[in-house]
Amino acid sequence: MNNITHFRTPGTYKPSIWNYDFIQSLKIDHNTLQDKAYKDGWKFLEEKVKHMIDYDDDEINTLTMLEFIDDIQQLGLGYHFEEDITRALDKILNNIDDQRIDQSLHFTALSFRLLRQHGFEVSQNVFSRFTDGNGSFKAWLCKDVKGMLSLYEASYFAFEGESLLDEGLVFSTICLKNLSGANVTKGLAEQVSHALELPLHHRMQRLEARWYIEAYSKRPDANQVLLEIAKRDFNRVQCTLQMDLQEVSRWWADMGLAKKLSFTRDRLMECFFWSVGIVFEPQHSHARKGLAKVAALVTTIDDVYDVYGTLDELELFTSAVERLEIKKTVDIQSFTFEYAFNSELLMAFHCVLLLLRWDIKAVENLPDYMKLCFLALYNTVNKMVYDTLKKQGENAEVERGETANSISCMMRGSLHISEESAHGASATPFTKQFVKAARNLARISQCIYQYGDGHGAPDTRAKNRILSVIIDPI
Repeated sequence: MNNITHFRTPGTYKPSIWNYDFIQSLKIDHNTLQDKAYKDGWKFLEEKVKHMIDYDDDEINTLTMLEFIDDIQQLGLGYHFEEDITRALDKILNNIDDQRIDQSLHFTALSFRLLRQHGFEVSQNVFSRFTDGNGSFKAWLCKDVKGMLSLYEASYFAFEGESLLDEGLVFSTICLKNLSGANVTKGLAEQVSHALELPLHHRMQRLEARWYIEAYSKRPDANQVLLEIAKRDFNRVQCTLQMDLQEVSRWWADMGLAKKLSFTRDRLMECFFWSVGIVFEPQHSHARKGLAKVAALVTTIDDVYDVYGTLDELELFTSAVERLEIKKTVDIQSFTFEYAFNSELLMAFHCVLLLLRWDIKAVENLPDYMKLCFLALYNTVNKMVYDTLKKQGENAEVERGETANSISCMMRGSLHISEESAHGASATPFTKQFVKAARNLARISQCIYQYGDGHGAPDTRAKNRILSVIIDPI
């Protein structure tokens, strides 16, 4: 029994395919971020797109505007124009019944998907007119490839129990898999193949933006202003990601865990890719770097538990982390991760409370390799808290005495909606950014493990995905 308890597995993980020197040697185009002429050019293009979204009913039809909004989002530009898109969709929803619109299956499915994606209430019954007396979708609709593709994508926004949308998914999937190539253009066929591999709602956003920019550039009807700003934005975001990566890489090298604990997975780049999948926007560098650091430490500690540690050692380590020394009761659960996006100061306070739970003296009883893990975790979180407090000071994104929540955030937005309307539009107590991050966590998880273990045993496909998002510009 004693021999079994102390049996160790050396670990069979392959070394990282991304070395420190390669990451630090990346040539970041700082002009993309700082040059005044570049910023002025960006601002000019951004204003042109805003003007296009703020459409006039007499100048452009509703379907064209819906397709334009869809292109903006798939090109990875949606985060720049969220308020403009919301206003346009609100206008479309309010006027849709008063206009003489050819409400084809494509129009109906596309408007349904965009409206649900942005939190508007829209019933699945809008698809009823495309069904027969038995409630099944009419067979001749299979010939409408564009409509089938839109129905397929829309069906992934179904709520539990919406049987009509469930039927729509089955019907559209069968039709799209049995397409006749004679009536399908090459571009549309590529879109169908791409969608059947993985629906839009499940895709990692920056990977999708990269793919869609290339696909969109081949279209004869591509809006050149939109294409130009999409390319600029992708490279601009990538520059920020590279700077974040280099900083996290220096932290990881200074930690020295990968060298000293050779049985663990050295997957710093993959951990950073996870964080990009969760939150890619340039303004969220702080959250992105923190997530990458936590992921790297979690990967290391996971290997300590699964591969190397003995039962006795693991019990000591678990006890050291969980030991509670706070003299009075503190409601830690009231501070959730959502404050990483609402008030970093409150998140820092949360982390301080968690740090107080750890008995730092317990490290004396741990074996040397576990001391490294424990102190790396302790010092990293401590440094994150310190940096956050130093950065924020007394100037929290939340006013003195006010609780951060989704209602107050919506009311402070430029849409100037009432508190009653805000409550009606909010189906969750969490902020929009927190919900978005939660969805993105599911998306990046799907991406990492879609074709195998892209984290522990990354292959060529996994490497190319990271290259396309973080390393290689357009």
